[in-house]
Amino acid sequence: MNQTLTVNIKLRPTKVQQSILKRMMGTYIHTANQLVSDMVEAETMLKLTSKNVQSHLPSAVKNQVIKDAQSLFKKVKKSKFKIIPILKKPYCTWNNQNYSFDFESISLPIMMDGKAKKMAIKAEMVDTHNRNFSLLNNKLGTLRITKKSNKWIAQIAVTILTTEKTGSKVLGVDLGLKVPAVASTDDDKARFFGNGRENKYMKRKFRARRKELGQKKKLNAIKKLNNQEQRWMRDKDHKVSRAIVSFAKENHVSVIRLERLANIRQTARTSRKNNKNLHTWSFYRLATFIAYKASLEGIKVEYVNPAYTSQTCPSCGKRNKAKDRTYFCPCGFKKHRDLVGAMNIRYAPVVDGNSQSA
Repeated sequence: MNQTLTVNIKLRPTKVQQSILKRMMGTYIHTANQLVSDMVEAETMLKLTSKNVQSHLPSAVKNQVIKDAQSLFKKVKKSKFKIIPILKKPYCTWNNQNYSFDFESISLPIMMDGKAKKMAIKAEMVDTHNRNFSLLNNKLGTLRITKKSNKWIAQIAVTILTTEKTGSKVLGVDLGLKVPAVASTDDDKARFFGNGRENKYMKRKFRARRKELGQKKKLNAIKKLNNQEQRWMRDKDHKVSRAIVSFAKENHVSVIRLERLANIRQTARTSRKNNKNLHTWSFYRLATFIAYKASLEGIKVEYVNPAYTSQTCPSCGKRNKAKDRTYFCPCGFKKHRDLVGAMNIRYAPVVDGNSQSA
């Protein structure tokens, strides 16, 4: 089973290289949009080669432009010509046969003085203890160079061969605000992940700072603060998801079950004072991080219907509403209410119906 991931690497291009890359990226998206326009006018997928494309780009890059344009045109046909996507953010792509990466620099063909020439762009030294270092030892795919927040980024597609784990051990994971995630195995081993109080404090801190900047009408500072908050949240989600998958590996789990996210903001247990946090926290991102990290380890991820998972007693099956943070059932069962949710998610109906027995 193959898994494809994107690894981001920071680049250190010289001023001359930056100028060349900016020009190439602008030419790239202009050419792609023009090719899509030509296909829309012809109402058919055009069969093109680099010789057919009149553009100031190396032929290897022209071939990638053609692929991008054809991919966009497929979306046009799918919408029955009602939606015509237009590329706006500049980028440029090379296939894996036209660049090389030695962990210190990326060498690729660029246009200089009207000719395609090989150029080496310095990369930030990849930390050997960084997770990306080991990923880059796998099969490398296409390379995309773009610019984000004044930083030059090389995005390399990496294909990893994984083996799906066998067995029947299931891990139920319940997502929330006060406790970001709770996991429970089918032999009742449990663990709590993340720090809800810290998350709430930081969200409140960012919100107060935004309000202060808003009163001073410092829009650029607000944008910068928003980016800082998103980076902080993303880092927390990475750490929690990594810990959950490690816990699954330690307990030889072959399936992780998560609640379906479609209505999580309606079903999540929260109070009125937590509503702001509920609607700004990305449950979807955390679930996505769990899913792709699990797939790298060969662990299957399933999504279940979360109805009544926090109310049903795992012992007798009766429904009771939890008071405060403790769930108590007249049958004598007593647990943390988020743990009850994780326990019930293990056995809840899988949304697509294709599940492994718990």
